[in-house]
Amino acid sequence: MNCRHCKKTLKHTFLDLGFAPPSNSYLNKNDLKKQEIYFPLKVYVCKYCWLVQTEDYTNSEALFTSDYAYFSSTSTGWLNHAKNYADKIIKKLSLDKDSFVIEIASNDGYLLKNFLVKNIPCLGIEPTASTAKAAEKLGIPVLRRFFGENLSRQLAYKGKKANLIIGNNVYAHVPDINDFTKGLKVILKSKGTITIEFPHIMRMIEGAQFDTIYHEHFSYLSLHTVNRIFKKSGLRIYNVEELPTHGGSLRIYGCHNNDTRKTEKLVGRLLKEEKKQGLQKLTTYLNFKPRAEKIKNDLVEFLIKQKNKNKKVVAYGAAAKGNTLLNYAGIKKDLISCVYDAAKAKQGRFMPGSHIPILPPNQLYKSRANYILILPWNIASEVRKKIIIKKKNKTKFVITVPKLKIL
Repeated sequence: MNCRHCKKTLKHTFLDLGFAPPSNSYLNKNDLKKQEIYFPLKVYVCKYCWLVQTEDYTNSEALFTSDYAYFSSTSTGWLNHAKNYADKIIKKLSLDKDSFVIEIASNDGYLLKNFLVKNIPCLGIEPTASTAKAAEKLGIPVLRRFFGENLSRQLAYKGKKANLIIGNNVYAHVPDINDFTKGLKVILKSKGTITIEFPHIMRMIEGAQFDTIYHEHFSYLSLHTVNRIFKKSGLRIYNVEELPTHGGSLRIYGCHNNDTRKTEKLVGRLLKEEKKQGLQKLTTYLNFKPRAEKIKNDLVEFLIKQKNKNKKVVAYGAAAKGNTLLNYAGIKKDLISCVYDAAKAKQGRFMPGSHIPILPPNQLYKSRANYILILPWNIASEVRKKIIIKKKNKTKFVITVPKLKIL
């Protein structure tokens, strides 16, 4: 396999999680009687451009289906994050009724609705019908297509160039990251801005966040690598912010290479920090596997111990990262009886691979669980605020990343 960016041969494995079904392929009752499709979940690192990437195995259409079950609006924390961003960027770029905003992977309209209420024209690009339909109900125009250079040229021909292009947690989902980035340049107005948010691999390695690896993520990104990709497409990163979302993310600000805006000092500082943290050393990536194995082994040991003591363990949050963890560890419903989740699209379905049933949160109080394993550990504080456990039940919360911890 060759690197998705620089095309050099990939020889070094970052992590091998075996075989697993796609992490967002939630099952219906009838699906349990059918053969489940598994794909390899192996990740390489390119020692030339340092792009960390999954092994080729399928196309994106097989992952992002019409009944895609991830709806961004499920998390109140993420909704607040989106609103704060919108308020900030509208003011920063002086966006108004004469501006045009495009969001790639607009999901259920969680973000663009903040532009809509301020009468700023916008367009969502979203290939999954289930989420696109939810956005359209809010009055947001949605183009149900995958984004790339070809689509961007069609939009540019129709005069649909943007003052602001947004891509939140989509850059890692792109199988052809060079083509995607070229597309950004084509539809960006001469003085326009691109903002892209993605989990920062420096924080992923630092926090042993291996469960953020799943099939829908083709790439795991550093500022160094994204800077290279942007430069190759005639774009420039002029600013960057570090965010707490998803265990530690970056928000980059991009423009055309010839834009007169100066590159902020923060860009250079973070590039130096990445180098200092070893993101351009092969050993940094090769040492990651033992840490992932320890997290897996500690969880399995904990669950078996509780089962032997006749204690009940349930989980909260049917997140993709939870499916990565459960399938890597080989955990089934004999160790975790069920998962509770607020997303109606997931309720009544089953976790891929493990086949653990997904129930609505209002049933949690009847479960008399001894432990609640919070699978989306990145929103643990939000979950704990939502779920008020009666003291007499003596129920405790548990997280596994970066290490097993009873809260």
